[in-house]
Amino acid sequence: MHLSIVIPAFNEEQLILDCLDSIKVSVGANAKPGFTHEVIVVDNNSSDKTAELATQAGAKVVFESINQIGRARNTGAAAATGDWLLFVDADSLLNPGMVTDILQMIESGKYVGCGSVMHMPGLPWWGNAAMRLWTVCSVTFHWASGALVVCRTDAFRDVGGFNQEMFAADEIDLSELLKKWGRKRGLKFTILTRHPLVTSPRKVKLYTGREIASQIFSVMFSPRKALQDKKKLPIWYDGRR
Repeated sequence: MHLSIVIPAFNEEQLILDCLDSIKVSVGANAKPGFTHEVIVVDNNSSDKTAELATQAGAKVVFESINQIGRARNTGAAAATGDWLLFVDADSLLNPGMVTDILQMIESGKYVGCGSVMHMPGLPWWGNAAMRLWTVCSVTFHWASGALVVCRTDAFRDVGGFNQEMFAADEIDLSELLKKWGRKRGLKFTILTRHPLVTSPRKVKLYTGREIASQIFSVMFSPRKALQDKKKLPIWYDGRR
């Protein structure tokens, strides 16, 4: 098994090393004969030291000039050599238990891929409520969050990867495509729940509740317009760090 770990990164000098350290520890704890991996950081037109730090940490760095999360992930996948892909955001941390579950999922031969539930420490009450709601939806409908998506490389390429017409929620679109691909081959797409992915709550700290609510309602009431125009998705694309 050769696993390609792809990290899209735009101006992530503050968090990229923590992410890479978590990968090193988690993969190291699961070392076994026949299991190899590579780490690919996609520098999504950063203006800080993201690429330099990632290179110094031993990651393979590729460049994507157009600021779009799905496009950056696709660029990383295009450079990948693994038979499985693991996409994780630069502000998230893998853990050994999660990697164990991922490897068991792969080795079972029953799955096309998976996502994971998430844990964001330090959320206010309304943030925790929103996270609980997303968790219910994620587990019920088998929708991965963009913070972690794992899938077979052949399936990813067959379905066309992340939809580059979408600037957010493309992970849900990909989840649906992978489920459809898997059903034709007797394979499932699942959401792992035993070892949540720890991801940064920084958006809650950088944006007011009103800004976040406005963004959510914009997507809910006009999803096509909002998701296909990054100007309507400032929480994802205004570069606040």
